[in-house]
Amino acid sequence: MRVLVAMSGGVDSSLAAALLLEQGHEVLGGTLSLVDQGPADGAPDPEAAAAGIGIPFTRWDQRAAFEHLVVSPFVAAYAQGRTPNPCALCNARVKFGLLLEKARELGADVLATGHYAGIVAGPDGAVRLVRGADRRKDQSYFLFAIARAALSRVLFPLGAHTKDAVRAMARERGLAAAERPESQEICFVPGDDYAGFLARRAPKGAFVPGAIVDSAGRRLAEHRGLANYTVGQRRGLGIATGRPLYVVALDVVRNQLVVGPDDELWRRELTAAEVNWLVDEPVGAFRAAVRIRSRHEPAPATLTPAGGGMWRVQFDEPQRAITPGQAAVFYDGETVLGGGWIQ
Repeated sequence: MRVLVAMSGGVDSSLAAALLLEQGHEVLGGTLSLVDQGPADGAPDPEAAAAGIGIPFTRWDQRAAFEHLVVSPFVAAYAQGRTPNPCALCNARVKFGLLLEKARELGADVLATGHYAGIVAGPDGAVRLVRGADRRKDQSYFLFAIARAALSRVLFPLGAHTKDAVRAMARERGLAAAERPESQEICFVPGDDYAGFLARRAPKGAFVPGAIVDSAGRRLAEHRGLANYTVGQRRGLGIATGRPLYVVALDVVRNQLVVGPDDELWRRELTAAEVNWLVDEPVGAFRAAVRIRSRHEPAPATLTPAGGGMWRVQFDEPQRAITPGQAAVFYDGETVLGGGWIQ
């Protein structure tokens, strides 16, 4: 096949491209320029990575689209007291949206990435998104929002491998990115200073100091602006009490940060909106395992349609720090059924 590989310059996409080339595919490398930043010393260079493998490379300027599709919603979510997940949004709208369009323009049969997830065909011939073999690196959670129709045009060459194996295979092939450390930062937030980024980008007065209160409304201290906090956070509250306190909720209307003991963080229910299905949408209540964070072990739950693209999730056991703005992703064993945004 002719395959467009989304290149970042890191070890995962570099090895994905090398493996596909070895399998006899016609491999093209490509990347989307998404942010305004110059080359930094030691930063991944996707064009150099493609050259090292011996494949052609194309770069497309999509900064304006990325601003509209990912960055602006990121800022808006924080202004609404939510904790957004920009990587899941970027996968749906950019990597498996804009970049898949570029693959079509180049006449590529499929788009491949270095994600740790899998695509499998069921007995009925329909393709399914499944968890990656490396449970520590599994990225299926971040892929729940891609269009179902895109699954048949996507490859994840690393889905069956562990990260350690990927690095070993990259070394064997002499890939320049074999030892490159992974970035844990949000790609468009310089220095991972997202609070500073939001302060520069948000409407004036959106993130100003206010009261820290307990669940009874008693004032305990002052917060530094709600954008600096997320549900479940303990550090940085500046409150000296005889017991640990955690962020329980962000009250945007009153500009208050609500804190409480750990037992106030546990909930049995959530509502997920804008649910995207990667299988046929269920017609009524059904059982699934639901993941509320990328590192959260899927927990058994009953899901019930709530109308308007929303679903109510009722867990068998209470879950800790359910966070508005994050994703709730539904699983049946290894298979990703779909997911939505926690309200």
